[in-house]
Amino acid sequence: MIDSLLLTTARICTFEQQKLLTNASSFFFERDERLFLVTSRHVVIDEQSHHLPDRVEIELHTDPENMAKSLGFSIPLYHHGKAVWRQGLDSGGEVDVAAIEIDRSALPESTVYRAFNPTNLSTPHEHIEIGASLLIVGFPLGFHDTLHHMPVVRQAVIASSFDLRFQGHGYFLTDARTHRGTSGAPVVMRLSESASNTGALPWRLLGVHSSRLDVGTRDLTLDEALGLNCAWYADILLTLTAT
Repeated sequence: MIDSLLLTTARICTFEQQKLLTNASSFFFERDERLFLVTSRHVVIDEQSHHLPDRVEIELHTDPENMAKSLGFSIPLYHHGKAVWRQGLDSGGEVDVAAIEIDRSALPESTVYRAFNPTNLSTPHEHIEIGASLLIVGFPLGFHDTLHHMPVVRQAVIASSFDLRFQGHGYFLTDARTHRGTSGAPVVMRLSESASNTGALPWRLLGVHSSRLDVGTRDLTLDEALGLNCAWYADILLTLTAT
């Protein structure tokens, strides 16, 4: 049996017409019968680096009996010149998360995937401890099981108070070894057995991995990188997927 967590994610490639630009990570989120693809905002647009793709392509499993079978599913990023992704703001500024609604009827009937939903998000009264063990599920440097089209996971821990927005921004910190290509990956915590026996995904979706965090004063010769990362709070998805 395949761990359901691996089926929540999809490798995402960005294109400018037929020119391949970058690869990253993404995951599925559903709400009220509607399906969304979630990734980092800077994957679909990054004005500072002049990264301006016009479409993305994700890899889908199409045969539940043979996970080696897949196809590329293309999603335009603009419709009549208007961006189709949803992005948000909070009191700290722009949130580096984007959600793109997917027309379920356009997917092959045999598509195999799992999706998080609002019940996987943390609640205000739920205490998430500092140092709690997490997983980041994605495609670092595009690396994955190329035969079965599966992501890999990296272990992480919460490195800042989950209840306090780090430096006033809409993210918390994780301590994990990450690479380019992991942007947009889900950051999850395993639920206890008693909390996960409802048939839903047995994972708490805490955040969306964005990027590594570094300090400008670090001596590139003498000092190692901090190994810390920004994970934007996943509850922004309730805003981005609202009707």
